[in-house]
Amino acid sequence: TKRIAQKVGEEGVETALAATVHDRFELTNEASDLMYHLLVLLQDQNLDLTTVIENLRKRHQ
Repeated sequence: TKRIAQKVGEEGVETALAATVHDRFELTNEASDLMYHLLVLLQDQNLDLTTVIENLRKRHQ
């Protein structure tokens, strides 16, 4: 779990950096990595994406 969480943080930083330099190709790659590792973390924590999406819907009603 700790390593997965660290990877999510690392990919988040890399995604943000790619966005700041306006590199669309790199941003796409880093966002893909971030989403992948976030999904792995959610699965590791027995939390599915549907629950997260439902939470977002409730927040934005």
